[in-house]
Parts: sequence; C-alpha cells; structure tokens
Amino acid sequence: MFSRLTGVKWALGSLALFVTNPLILPQNCVAFAMINPLAGTDHQVAGWFHAHLTHTFVSVLRAFTEFGSGEWIGIVLFVLVLFFAWKRWWPSLVTLIIAVPGGMLLNEWLKLAVHRQRPFVDGPFVDWSGYSFASGHTIAATLLYGQLLLFVLPALKARHWRLLCILSAGSLVLLVGFSRIALGAHFLTDVLAAIFFGAVWLIFCLMASKSIGTHRRHLPDPLPISSDVVVLAAEQPAESVQVSPAR
Repeated sequence: MFSRLTGVKWALGSLALFVTNPLILPQNCVAFAMINPLAGTDHQVAGWFHAHLTHTFVSVLRAFTEFGSGEWIGIVLFVLVLFFAWKRWWPSLVTLIIAVPGGMLLNEWLKLAVHRQRPFVDGPFVDWSGYSFASGHTIAATLLYGQLLLFVLPALKARHWRLLCILSAGSLVLLVGFSRIALGAHFLTDVLAAIFFGAVWLIFCLMASKSIGTHRRHLPDPLPISSDVVVLAAEQPAESVQVSPAR
C-alpha cells in the first residue's frame, strides 16, 4: 500500500514545496518582485509598445486578449462541465475543475503575494487595475488550452492532427501573452512566469490524476459471490418452527 501511494504523496509534497519553499516563492515578496534580472528588458519592451500603440493596433490586441479573459474562460468551462457531466466523465470533470479554476485562484494568490505594479496605469489606451505578476489572462489561457490539449492528444492517432492541436494551443497562449505585453497590462516576465507556472500546475495535476488512477486500479476487488451459492441459498427450505399450544 505504501508503494501505491508514493506517487500521490510525491505530488502533494511537490506542491507544498513549490508553495512554501523560500527559494521558489520567497517570504519577502517585495524582494521577489524587485530581484529581476530582466527588469531592464521588461521596461524597454513595455515602453516601446506603449509608444507605438494605435487605435487599430489596440483593437487587434484586444481581440487576441479575449481568448484569455475571465468571461471567455468561464463560458468554455461551463460548456465543458455540462458536457462532461452529461457523458459522466467524472475523473475528467474533476481534473478540469482543479486544473483550470484551481490554477487561476493560485495565480491570484501569487499576485497578492508578489505585489508587483503594472507597467502603465494611465494613458490613452490603458485602463488596468490589480497587480501584474503573473499575468492572469496568460495563465488562464495556458491552463485551459493546455488541459484541453491533454484531454485530446491521447485520442488522436494521426501525427499531423496531434501536431496541429499542439500548434493551435501554443499559438493561442502566445497570442494572449503577446497582447498583454503590447497593451501595457504586463511586463515580459509576467507573461513568461504565467506560462511557466501554468505548465507546472498542469504537470502536477496530470501526475496526481495518474497516481490516483493507478491507486484505484490496484485496490482489491470485493470478494466474488458465486451464483451457485446464491441458488443453493434460495433452494434450501426454511426450517419449520413448532409452537406448542399454551396450557
């Protein structure tokens, strides 16, 4: 039994290490936000896009960014939950809920912990609120399209279809991330961190689901009851009980 639960314990231990280890997520969140080797590149990229924004460019970027918006993610999740419930695909339904909304909630906690301000909060095309690290739109796109990819890939046998799905999911994530940088909503490192954290969370959910599935398959089956035993029990006459008359 210990060996069967090793995978689950390892996955839970990895999550605890990821959340609490000061080398991965420092307790001093201000220092974590400031220690950034790409800070110069962050500001240069954000400043260049901010200086070259036009109404047409912003319209295109806003169309791209909608693929990671909370409204779009909510609609897709609602449809998928109904479909999985109708098909009674309960393990897939649980995995979807933990992977996508669960990962998005963890990212909100990360934003509050890191407390990094957005590149721009004032301007003709800027109307942002909240914190910047990590990009919520990007991690939502990474989680949703990545989890859908994990659902679809095992059912695809042809290599070209598998490659097409991988490229499509990757393109959607990159388009959302690019739009968030170009619109001035996030730094480059915000988007890269969101993709990284989203991928790590998906890997954790995948390993946990496989470990739990393996554990369930190794559980002992209930003792089988032979049909002959049932028939004999049914055919055996009940013993008569004699009641002596009262005197």
